[in-house]
Amino acid sequence: MFIANSEQDNNYFYPVTLFVSYERGILQENAITLPIVITILMPRITVALIFGGRSSEHEISIISAKSIAATISTERYKVLPIYITHEGLWLCDGIAQDILNLDLSALLRSSSLEATRLTLRGMIKQAAQKPFNLDFRGAKIDVAFLTLHGTYGEDGRIQGFLDTCGIPYTGCGVLASALTMDKALTKLCVADAGLAVAPSITLLSADYHADPKGVHTSIEKQFEYPFFVKPANLGSSIGISKVHHGTELPLALESACSLDSKILVEKAISGREIEVAVLGNEMPEVSVCGEIEPGSDFYDYQDKYIHNSAKLFIPARIPHEMQEKVRSAALKAYKALGCRGMSRIDFFVDEKTGSIVLNEVNTIPGFTDISMYPRLMDASGIPFPELTERLLQLALEAIRP
Repeated sequence: MFIANSEQDNNYFYPVTLFVSYERGILQENAITLPIVITILMPRITVALIFGGRSSEHEISIISAKSIAATISTERYKVLPIYITHEGLWLCDGIAQDILNLDLSALLRSSSLEATRLTLRGMIKQAAQKPFNLDFRGAKIDVAFLTLHGTYGEDGRIQGFLDTCGIPYTGCGVLASALTMDKALTKLCVADAGLAVAPSITLLSADYHADPKGVHTSIEKQFEYPFFVKPANLGSSIGISKVHHGTELPLALESACSLDSKILVEKAISGREIEVAVLGNEMPEVSVCGEIEPGSDFYDYQDKYIHNSAKLFIPARIPHEMQEKVRSAALKAYKALGCRGMSRIDFFVDEKTGSIVLNEVNTIPGFTDISMYPRLMDASGIPFPELTERLLQLALEAIRP
């Protein structure tokens, strides 16, 4: 039996107590059972908590990582924070831990996004820390917990990199991540599986810049106001505009095209905004339904993270039968897209017509204090600490191509 005899050993091992029964005098009438307690040391699992990133959702990623770090069992796991800067520099431990310790939610609500980013850059510059050398094996990393939202984190790129390095990670694999990141491709896949999606067209930003008036005219011929203009590959409602009349369209197109090379113009669907959390690999579990009542015209970035004016309802305020249909649709979408680990799947539900329209699929949903994914799982009997444990175990057992 291995016995830890130093503080260094305790960094890599944790105790597990086994209770074993031993029957004394089996052939005798007065046989008794004696309990034997055996304590063994199991190797601690090193988790690389990867956050930040090059996307416009950088700050939300930091907030998510902070929440996750607070719930991971420090007895079973050793957490190594790895922070990726806006410029793509990888930093671990020291400055990464300092940034993780920030109350970024409060900072975003009390100052501008630009001021928050200046604060982060100032901390990095002052730390003058050497970058992480990406030697995952040398750092004894067993698994990565990904909290990189948006581009370069949720689109299959980091997943492919970690696959190449032989490091398991939380959430979906390369293909499902890439598919769900692209709203247009997501629509094609789930529609093929028999799910309803909002009517839309896909445009290239290059085509818009080449002929703005032509694109403007073409959109107005195909859609009635209001409708949405969205970047195809961003999350957290960044760059999304609800267009009510022609004077708003040029600005909406300019905004979306400045953020992505492909954009989506989509019919506005009336109905309640219903969200479902899914957890699992081959045998996924579906949460209860939650509902979001936006505090503004729609549930945008400001409403989500700055003003915090939206109202959340768990369970959703729709009949039980309708909730079951939404949960079934979420499971169908999850499987059709090849998801594993976790996803949050969003719908528009109209009680009067009975329509259930898929809005989007988020493979690395937010884990902030207002995020629906952990709340939905908690309402379904899986509290936050158990959720992080389950996600890590699913990552370690996942069979990736």
